[in-house]
Amino acid sequence: MNEQYLSVKEAARHLGMKDERFVRRLVAERRITYSKFGTHVRIAVSVLEEYMRASVVPAVPARRRMRRAA
Repeated sequence: MNEQYLSVKEAARHLGMKDERFVRRLVAERRITYSKFGTHVRIAVSVLEEYMRASVVPAVPARRRMRRAA
């Protein structure tokens, strides 16, 4: 299996963010798995996709409002 690794900046772009602060916070808080190659932090694409899947909040069906009698 050939895994693709992204830099923090590339990972932020992959998540659709303008800057990398959020990704750096995820790494600092160890909320995502990452690899260090020397001094470089790299994040696997599969880790980012799993993080996005785990972060999905399901929709709640709309309830019908009951009218109050006046």
